[in-house]
Amino acid sequence: MTAPLPRSLPVVWTVLFAVWLPAYWLEFPLVNFLWFSNIAFVGGLVAAWSGSRRLAAMLLVAVGLLELGWIFDFLVGLALGGQPPLGGVGYMFDADIPLHIRALSLHHLALPFALLWMVWRLGYDPAAFRWWLPIGLGVVLVTRWLVEPDQNVNWVLRSPLHAEDQVVGWPWVLALMVALTVIWWLTHRLLCLLPKRS
Repeated sequence: MTAPLPRSLPVVWTVLFAVWLPAYWLEFPLVNFLWFSNIAFVGGLVAAWSGSRRLAAMLLVAVGLLELGWIFDFLVGLALGGQPPLGGVGYMFDADIPLHIRALSLHHLALPFALLWMVWRLGYDPAAFRWWLPIGLGVVLVTRWLVEPDQNVNWVLRSPLHAEDQVVGWPWVLALMVALTVIWWLTHRLLCLLPKRS
């Protein structure tokens, strides 16, 4: 049995979104909104208002494990004095990026848990992986086509461990797509184990 989402969730999400969107719009190029986490943040707002079981599940498949990686990298980076071990959140310790932008990026800490709670309330849609996979891989290809050499949105130009001025090329993109497919499938399999609400 599923349970409706409380009205407070979309209201709070909307307030955060209303602050986040113009700040990011002014600070970053539009391609930045193609980060999977940003797609999930925007899509999560839609899911919160609509109560869409499938959309919430798709977004959790998209970013569940990836966001846990972000959280790990950030928290360990804090403990190590601004040296994130995975190299994916270095911008959070970059004094050249305005503090309010970095503060708004802390939504990464809550996003996977908010989506997980929504999915637990609404129930997990087992078709989520099948629906998300072509969309997610399409986002990778569109991102690679749109990015400039100094933009590494969704890591389409190089891994976080490569030098910042290095562009690895299409073999890397194909490897990335395979890796993401595996990560999304593992996320899906884990979510299939969620206990059903009684």
